[in-house]
Amino acid sequence: MASIRMALAAVTTESVAGTASRTLSDDEVVAVITREVKKRREAAEAFTAGRRPDRAEGELQEANVLLAYLSEQLSDGELGALVAGVVAETGAQGPQGLGVVMKALTPRVAGRADGRRVSTEVRRQLG
Repeated sequence: MASIRMALAAVTTESVAGTASRTLSDDEVVAVITREVKKRREAAEAFTAGRRPDRAEGELQEANVLLAYLSEQLSDGELGALVAGVVAETGAQGPQGLGVVMKALTPRVAGRADGRRVSTEVRRQLG
């Protein structure tokens, strides 16, 4: 339940950020929840490195609760196929093409794949 409260607080904070409050679109809410999942995973990594597996497990459980509110995550094969398609579509080559591919790919995978996972696959295919 704490995970959902934290996600709702993050959505509320995002909606009142800036000069005027606004209603977030579905895509913006997905982006906020995705960001919260990322925070939980990073915290779990930090707790693991700090030899606190109990706290790391709690963070991962919270991330899993939030993942239930996101679209189904892309499999490695699906992500690889999407990256290959965008690389072919943009004609990007080598490491200098990373930005071009990421710019075109990010809207297509929003909420369905972690950004680090996406950039790793793009680097692999461009390298």
